[in-house]
Amino acid sequence: MTRHLTFEGPHNFRDLGGYPAADGRSVRWGRLYRSASLGTLTSPADLERFRALDIGTVIDLRYPWEIARKGRIPELDGVAYHNLSIEHRPYDQAEIDPEVDPWRHLADRFAEVAEDGVAEIRQVLELIARADRPVVFHCASGKDRTGLIAALALTLLGVGEDDVAADFALTELVTARLVADWRAGNPGRALRWPAFGRAPEKVIRLVLADLTAAHGSVHAYATGKVGFDEALVGELRARLLTA
Repeated sequence: MTRHLTFEGPHNFRDLGGYPAADGRSVRWGRLYRSASLGTLTSPADLERFRALDIGTVIDLRYPWEIARKGRIPELDGVAYHNLSIEHRPYDQAEIDPEVDPWRHLADRFAEVAEDGVAEIRQVLELIARADRPVVFHCASGKDRTGLIAALALTLLGVGEDDVAADFALTELVTARLVADWRAGNPGRALRWPAFGRAPEKVIRLVLADLTAAHGSVHAYATGKVGFDEALVGELRARLLTA
């Protein structure tokens, strides 16, 4: 199976299948995808490839103002679109102080999302658990907000931290493209933060450790703070894990 799917427009589009999970099972291929913005999914070839995936649910994690500026996936017959902005405190990564610890700084921003966005996070996880067709979720770069949802979903499926961290870090393969896209969209602006577009394992490991310190475990955060109860965990596993 192929983890990385190539499109002309969207990048960082990946299948979350194949990871070892709970009870000796594994995550099913072709059921759950993560991506950067699908607002660039416009060419006939891209639309044909997207339709071939039989995706029935698109979850856009961006702010409404991001969608207004950058666009959203075209309306497609049979595809339900949901905008659930899990982040409530916007910040400009390009302007992060180069002197701060970049990975701790990002982990602290993830902690804000995990605290502020519980209602939306629950809705996202419920949509994933209850969808009868494949699902894709995305933000702008498919890195941070998308990375948090991927880490939560994989952890609830019983995927180990090493695989969760490795999946998060695959965004490093498109860092150069993320930087190039930013420069193209911001002519005349200086990119102040040298770690822009980076997604090393350390970031998500810090996030998972923070959630564990605050709630006892990532699973406890999801079933307690978020309210994604054990019955929903069962639904998620029934839909996304191999028999």
